[in-house]
Amino acid sequence: MYLNGQTIYEDGHFKDHIEYRVPVQIYCGKQHSDIGFIENFTAKFVRINNILYNRSLFTFISRPGY
Repeated sequence: MYLNGQTIYEDGHFKDHIEYRVPVQIYCGKQHSDIGFIENFTAKFVRINNILYNRSLFTFISRPGY
């Protein structure tokens, strides 16, 4: 499905991670910000751990098996 470390950015990627409960690591630039499961998303935001992350400011990395 997704490789460990693969960047996710399309709506389909986020839907898959919700459906299959695949954890996601969040980065702001090169700085690690958080890790968790996607709760919901919109065209502009992704909610993880009850925090909204702006899709244009943060990078989301797939972490299957974490």
